[in-house]
Amino acid sequence: MSFRYAALSTYTEFPAYAEVSTGNVPNASAPDYLRWSTMKAFRNPSQIAAPLAAYSHQAEITGSVRWLVLSGQVGMTPAGELPDDPIEQFGLALENVAANLAAAGMRPEDLVKLTIYLVGEIDLHRRRQRLSAWLNDLRPCMTVLTVAGLATPDLRVEIEAIACAEETSTIGSQQ
Repeated sequence: MSFRYAALSTYTEFPAYAEVSTGNVPNASAPDYLRWSTMKAFRNPSQIAAPLAAYSHQAEITGSVRWLVLSGQVGMTPAGELPDDPIEQFGLALENVAANLAAAGMRPEDLVKLTIYLVGEIDLHRRRQRLSAWLNDLRPCMTVLTVAGLATPDLRVEIEAIACAEETSTIGSQQ
């Protein structure tokens, strides 16, 4: 049996991703978060099928940058509470990614790659809505996997992230 996947037609609303910048001059049509630096170029080569959702096929990183690699963030509150609803877990995991970025003096705009692990059936439409609202116009590289289980049976979502930002002399709270 073969499957055919349709690319999101709305992805064409982001033409800046074909080539974000060339040389030292940022592409004027690039989203605001990419205009401040030429260190990241997100692309979707025309030689391969368009992305199946709101992500980029590749990210090229150049220049002097600092990297942040996050362990898998789960959908748990700081108090250790874990909601039953997987979409609530998904939202909390995204908030935990954002909190880690902030602790390192970074922002969601610094994301390069997300890897999302899901256990069981999780409403695709609601998950995509939640992710789209969190990412806004961002299109980092992304992989979504359905797995048999995570560290404990009640965990339904885990998100790993990789980010980079320009070298700075000051770093966030480092907590």
